[in-house]
Amino acid sequence: MDSSEQRRKRKRILRPSSISALVYFFSVRSFVLCFSFLIFVFLLSYHIPFSSSVFRPVLVVSRLSLLSSSSDLLSTSLSFQDFGSSSSSLLHLQIEGRVLFPDHVLLFVNKNELFSKNTEFECVYGRNSTGDDVGIVKEKSYSVDVYGDFEFGAFVRCPLPRVNYSAVVNLRELRGNGSNQTVNSWENVAYAAALDGNTVVVFVKGLNLRPDRESDSSQFSCYFGLGNFEKEGRFALRTKAITAAQEVVRCALPLSIRKNPEKARGIRITIGMLSHVHARAHEHVLLPSVAKITELKSEGRRDVENGKYDLCVCTMVWNQGSALREWITYHSWLGVERWFIYDNNSDDNIKDVIEELEIENYNVTRHVWPWIKTQEAGFSHCALRAKKECNWVSFMDVDEYFYFPYSTPGHQCLRSSGYAGQDSLRSLVANVSSSSPGIAEIRTTCHSFGPSGLNSAPSQGITVGYTCRLKSPERHKSIIRPDALDTTLLNVVHHFHLRKGFSYMNLPQSTAVINHYKYQVWEVFRAKFFRRVATYVVDWQNNQNEGSRDRAPGLGTEAIEPPNWPLQFCEVWDTGLRDFVLSNFADLSTGLLPWEKSSF
Repeated sequence: MDSSEQRRKRKRILRPSSISALVYFFSVRSFVLCFSFLIFVFLLSYHIPFSSSVFRPVLVVSRLSLLSSSSDLLSTSLSFQDFGSSSSSLLHLQIEGRVLFPDHVLLFVNKNELFSKNTEFECVYGRNSTGDDVGIVKEKSYSVDVYGDFEFGAFVRCPLPRVNYSAVVNLRELRGNGSNQTVNSWENVAYAAALDGNTVVVFVKGLNLRPDRESDSSQFSCYFGLGNFEKEGRFALRTKAITAAQEVVRCALPLSIRKNPEKARGIRITIGMLSHVHARAHEHVLLPSVAKITELKSEGRRDVENGKYDLCVCTMVWNQGSALREWITYHSWLGVERWFIYDNNSDDNIKDVIEELEIENYNVTRHVWPWIKTQEAGFSHCALRAKKECNWVSFMDVDEYFYFPYSTPGHQCLRSSGYAGQDSLRSLVANVSSSSPGIAEIRTTCHSFGPSGLNSAPSQGITVGYTCRLKSPERHKSIIRPDALDTTLLNVVHHFHLRKGFSYMNLPQSTAVINHYKYQVWEVFRAKFFRRVATYVVDWQNNQNEGSRDRAPGLGTEAIEPPNWPLQFCEVWDTGLRDFVLSNFADLSTGLLPWEKSSF
């Protein structure tokens, strides 16, 4: 009886209606759980970006308020307002390219007729593509500079995104609007190009060629983006490389534009290289490029038809506005007629200093060179620029000064005996040109000066303040004839490779030396830890080549002042240049030097 009753209960439990109710219960529960999980993932992804492309800058003009439609802020064009005119209409400037550097993002902005060189921009970063303004961040741009002598547009330097945004490497626009949406690494990109006769010289990072030697050019080619390249992104023509060395590749112009090189101006160009030794031409790997071909025009005060300058100077600087006036005033007195200042991302007052010098009739031009670790390539670029204007070009730093000790009669072939007079340096190179036409490079020995017991920067300038140096000379610097350089434009900062048939000469130290104020007071010297400009010189923060002469002896990898810094690098007291400067430059009534007057 009990067993039959239990069977009836089990039958009631297992009726179809009971089973369907159970299934329904578990189905609803599963659906609710899944739906809740999806909502959770959505909310999580909304606040925490997983994509590597979620943070990218666009630009708006400084002081321009956020627009009511955030799609304008997140578009690929640059919105800016011309405050100098009565019209407040918005203009859209396309961003043609972006290059990611260790401490900023460089944007290439296409030229617009109403674009002002003095326009200030803000960099706007968007975190999502939802169409609202949540997550938008604005930062003031570091600087705005002309691009290709304002032939093509402008460089705009934007800050890196804030720490809590991790996707900076993959910066790109959320919406395509005709602008280039990619971001290139500064270590792997073709970044500049210049015409030179029937050839084009391309400057490129990422080839990883060995320093101070010519490489096999057969593995490289130049690719030219003719036609509507900015929209199609296609390179139409190719020519083989003629030379390749370090970061410089020279190629012939395509036949279609060789007869009229003017047609090459503004064309996008890049370098293709073979992926392996046995690869064929169609297997070239093309490097990313932001380079457009430019023609390096003469910008000096003298027309080329009226003859070249006898002596010019080229240098590359970062935040050296305070040192520029003394250096230019002094060397102009010695006969330098023309100055090329390659500005490597300065954020001090160097623009104002150069404008003031121009007003005072010093023949100075500033050239924006935003590419870091490219001093050798920058000097090659400057040699091309100077070839049309200058017979001789000195490549030196702003802490290096030519000094002429008392000359003996044995050196009258270089200059007259006695102390150096005005235009002595220009007279020296002119004498070499006339007496030794086969000489195309003049090398001058450098003496390195130390802090000379000082704890703060000398008020009268470095030539007067630093008077103690190392006994033995260190290296040399050169004055070259730009028309006699090897076609590779190969250099190691201190000297260039010359064409066959030309040679160099070493100036005797009794004729001329360079006072290199290398180890100044600590507040000045520690700036060298920020970054070294030369391509093949390790930054001091890196623990490589710590015994190299490119480093200060006894210093580590951190900008920490060593004990007794003011007394280091002092073996010989040398007041020769100080006495010379005070005798020839000081005001007779006040005793002030020209660069002191300006600072007052």
